[in-house]
Amino acid sequence: MPFIDSKITVSLTPEKEEAIKTKLGEAIQILNKSETFLMVGFDDDYTLYMGGKKLEKGAFVAVSLFGNASPDAYSQMTAKICDIYETELGIPQDAVYVTYSGISDWGWNGRNF
Repeated sequence: MPFIDSKITVSLTPEKEEAIKTKLGEAIQILNKSETFLMVGFDDDYTLYMGGKKLEKGAFVAVSLFGNASPDAYSQMTAKICDIYETELGIPQDAVYVTYSGISDWGWNGRNF
């Protein structure tokens, strides 16, 4: 039951959304999850500041998942996310923040897991 929510300073075309969504669907396996239940959201043209300066290109990516993963898996996932956003959108890896939240109660389809 993962959800990857991205706030991105640049505009996304439908093609870029699809490409990033597909790559995140592959990457989620790093956290022992599958794309089957993965939800992905984008908020583009978002204003972000880092170190008091407005970012021309930057991203804040929040990953929520049912349960938890190991610190090593989170580290691998961060590397993959930074690579995806740099490759697809030209966002420098040092302008990408990634957070992780393990959720113990997750509901879907009228019930909780």
